[in-house]
Amino acid sequence: MPESDGDWDGNSLLLTDYYQLAMVQAYVEHGLTDVASFELFVRKLPPGRNFLMAAGLEQAVAFLENARFAADEIAWLRDEGRFSGAAVEALANFRFSGDVDALPEGTVFFAHEPILRVTAPLPQAQLVESRLINLIHLQTVIASKAARLVLAARHRPLIDFGLRRAHGAEAALLAARASYLAGFAGTATALAAKRFGIPAVGTMAHSFIQAHASEREAFANFARSRPRRLVLLLDTYDTEAAARTVVALARDLAGEGIRIDGVRLDSGDLAALSRKVRGILDEGGLDETRIIASGGLDEAGIADLLDGGAPIDSFGVGTSLGTSTDAPALDCAYKLVEYAGLPRRKRSAGKATWPGRKQVFRRYGPEGRIEADRLSTLDSDEEGRPLLVPVVRGGRRVAPLPDLPAIRAHAAAELASLPEALSHRTSGLPLLVEIAPILERLAREADRRVDTM
Repeated sequence: MPESDGDWDGNSLLLTDYYQLAMVQAYVEHGLTDVASFELFVRKLPPGRNFLMAAGLEQAVAFLENARFAADEIAWLRDEGRFSGAAVEALANFRFSGDVDALPEGTVFFAHEPILRVTAPLPQAQLVESRLINLIHLQTVIASKAARLVLAARHRPLIDFGLRRAHGAEAALLAARASYLAGFAGTATALAAKRFGIPAVGTMAHSFIQAHASEREAFANFARSRPRRLVLLLDTYDTEAAARTVVALARDLAGEGIRIDGVRLDSGDLAALSRKVRGILDEGGLDETRIIASGGLDEAGIADLLDGGAPIDSFGVGTSLGTSTDAPALDCAYKLVEYAGLPRRKRSAGKATWPGRKQVFRRYGPEGRIEADRLSTLDSDEEGRPLLVPVVRGGRRVAPLPDLPAIRAHAAAELASLPEALSHRTSGLPLLVEIAPILERLAREADRRVDTM
């Protein structure tokens, strides 16, 4: 009987492309079990993107540590009748025993630079490909989008409102995490707040207002039930009238020790309405009451509002963040770069790769801004800071990974190090990613080996 949709395990090795299982069988049966290195990278930046931000390493490492086939999954593979006994036994005994090197989460990176490298016996390194891409890709997409929003908001707080339009529950949770590490201030997704320690933020829906006999009654009831960090939603009926109701109510609530911390605008001409509401609040003595804007916002909309002087103090961002609407996918790849001690590469037109295990060396200018990245071999002695760091050795973490506050601090420093031209939301001149001559030589050698086969 088929399982229900909710009956899946994120650590299951069956959560993979079927051809990975087929290749593992062939590797095992033909003795291709030597050590291999695969590198995960992005071939090119999406249109309008000047940089990307690495994310998802914590979940990727946890997957490698816990990846298993359950007994019923092994039984399913056996019953399929398309896998040999040797292959099924190898799959049943899978435990990741390899090494991982990666960019720390929150690191800014560019096309062709490895985000993560797996070095392990070939069947192991192959089998984990699909889920690793799945985990790293999603959070990198969202963190990269969130970083652009953070830059557009110019130090104003941003809140993740993306749950309801995210592509599934896991995507919503990991999007909340990725946006927070990139600099968002909180999330409206309660489970993400609990699981990752992200500040939980919430106001009210229009239905709450509509359920009451009057807007004033709705505001008063909500205020007395939720007096701390109180934010009221203004645009259910008439936004300006609601702002005046807030001013009148604030006088009554003040006697009860309740302060209205903010009001939210979710529709209409946010620039014009925010000015009118700001004037009403200030005239009524609520000059410290913040204005929060939401409703279909993206980085361009936020930048336009602030460029126009809209008096908005923070923003809630939903669909454009949770689905990264303008660039929902990256041209992400996980390719074999070394096997049995020999550099390997792919030569397909438009998808050629650089062979060998690699390191990214970053140079900075006098003001601490990124000047150039150089892609070279792992053991080369290049100028600059090496970006990939050891994460796992022999299947075990070399040290605890940074917590979210530390990752947020690193991400903030990374954004501050961007050259001015790359920190804008429109495309600037691409960063020069230099290719070391040794990689070009390795590519020629790898090609010669293939051509003489």
